Amino acid sequence: MFEFLSKSFSSIFSSLTGYGKLTEKNIDESIQKIKDSLLESDVPYELSHEFIADIKKEVIGQKIVSSLRPGEQFVKVVYDKLLAFLGGEYLQESFTFQIPSTIMMIGLQGSGKTTSIGKLAVFISNQAKKRGKTRKILCASVDFYRPAAIDQLEILAQQAGIDFYRAVATDPIKASQEIVNYSKQHGYEILLFDTAGRLHVDEQMMTELDEIQKVIKPKYKFLVVDAMIGQESLSVAQSFQDRIKFDYAILSKMDSDARAGVAFSFRYALKKPVLFMGTGEKIDNLEIFRPERIAKRMLGMGDILTLVENAEEKIEKDEKYSLESSFRSGHMTLEDFSKQLSMANRLGSISSMIKYLPGMANLNISSAQIEQSEKEMKKFRAIIGSMTKKEKLYPKILDNSRKQRVAKGAGVSIADVAQLLQRFEQSQQFVKLLKKKKYFN
Repeated sequence: MFEFLSKSFSSIFSSLTGYGKLTEKNIDESIQKIKDSLLESDVPYELSHEFIADIKKEVIGQKIVSSLRPGEQFVKVVYDKLLAFLGGEYLQESFTFQIPSTIMMIGLQGSGKTTSIGKLAVFISNQAKKRGKTRKILCASVDFYRPAAIDQLEILAQQAGIDFYRAVATDPIKASQEIVNYSKQHGYEILLFDTAGRLHVDEQMMTELDEIQKVIKPKYKFLVVDAMIGQESLSVAQSFQDRIKFDYAILSKMDSDARAGVAFSFRYALKKPVLFMGTGEKIDNLEIFRPERIAKRMLGMGDILTLVENAEEKIEKDEKYSLESSFRSGHMTLEDFSKQLSMANRLGSISSMIKYLPGMANLNISSAQIEQSEKEMKKFRAIIGSMTKKEKLYPKILDNSRKQRVAKGAGVSIADVAQLLQRFEQSQQFVKLLKKKKYFN
């Protein structure tokens, strides 16, 4: 999602390196490039123009801070303005759902409402677990228009580990009352309520949603916006706001090839906070929309904090301690190497992890290279999985006959097994170096 802007901004800022001072000429050149990048990223012209005007006003005539190079000062101004556009003053990090609450999902058909309910359920459950609590969560739907929509929600509920209720009534308004009654009777703390959308905004949909909200009286109304539809999403959001008055937005499909226009523009144009963003197809691929981190990613500065948090959530403590013990001892087995690969796999694809690393926009790593690395990791896990416990602990016993057996079991060639062992040897040398340099006491 942010790759295009990240590469563009990184290139622009690099061009300022070496200047002794910020002049009107080099500022104008850089600002024009920023404007072009925003327009190419599907940011509306009016918002691009306003953003650029704010930057120019801030930079021209500003004294250079002695501790910063001109390029760094310019980046700081752009970052501050970008943060303001993204809604930096709103504290998403401190947001918690009140108990009890009904959460109503609205949006166009195909925007990702139903999937977002499953993801939100997982988020709420995990948020409660961190405080040593559990939440009694129910989800239900009145989407009687889209084939299998309610069946999809039932499957997502099972994956998320929450309860699901299928209304007997098939009229959306009567079903809404039935669902609310069921939720109250069974003491649910959170009711996640899915609604029907349409391919386009129409009066019938808006009237139905308005009647539904009068029945269910939601504490929160989330508009789910498809990041892939670009500028059109802003007019769609405005239509929902005019009629239904939503509270927060969820930007779905943020892992797509869309160019970040909606993420850049939404908060500033709609005056409504973006609270979450969907970052993948898995049910736990929902992140808090943190303006300061998004701004850094857009500017090519990476987002190490989010990567670390993902690791803490998806990797068990005993696994981390076990691996750390191997590093401390200076000795690593193929079993340890397999655990490393498994942990990396749980964090997501290589492409999804790269986007969090600073400076990656300038490396020009091709999608083909990333795809090759991911195939290699998958192959390595299969090879190690075909080994015996003894072979994992003592890989030196892997003679030619053993390698042939392992290769056959993993469905690979002997050359692939040899490549794995070579990579493993390199990792072993690295661990020994860390031990020698006393990085682990």
